[in-house]
Amino acid sequence: MKLIVGLGNPERRYAATRHNVGWRVAEALAARGRLGTWREKCDAAVAEGRWGGALVVAARPLTYMNESGVAVRELMDFWKTGSENLLVVMDDLALELGRIRLRSEGSAGGHNGLESVIRHVGHDRFARLRVGIGPAPAAEEHAEFVLSEFAASDRERVEEAIDEATAAAACWIEEGLDAAMNRFNRGREA
Repeated sequence: MKLIVGLGNPERRYAATRHNVGWRVAEALAARGRLGTWREKCDAAVAEGRWGGALVVAARPLTYMNESGVAVRELMDFWKTGSENLLVVMDDLALELGRIRLRSEGSAGGHNGLESVIRHVGHDRFARLRVGIGPAPAAEEHAEFVLSEFAASDRERVEEAIDEATAAAACWIEEGLDAAMNRFNRGREA
């Protein structure tokens, strides 16, 4: 069983914002894997299906970014899976726009959604896939920045990053974290 959770905010007004790139990766992954129709379960929208013989669940928490961990914990409990089968996908202000980075563990790095997941999972030892939305503005402008839409000139780069992140998540499902990190972190700072 593999659980891929794309972080974001549920209201329509947030759909195209920087903070919702995790949701967009989850949606693209569900389409790529033909995971079925989205439905509500465990405070999330989920799509599930078989992928290479394994059950795969893509999820978009409906709890808003800062409480994402509530849905993640419910999903893990419902499917009776541990953090070794969890991949969390989110935006990252510290990464240059369009870059992605996979990690096996680590701090929240100031990301409130990831902090909530760490708090509800009980530790930080789970895979995460960060999609760059930077460069970050001054700290006092972070909230406004992540809740704004991408500039028209950045949209092609964002779509490419979502495609690459989707491919990285698929590699994680099919070949595991080490293979995905080797393939998609190559030439990047880890």
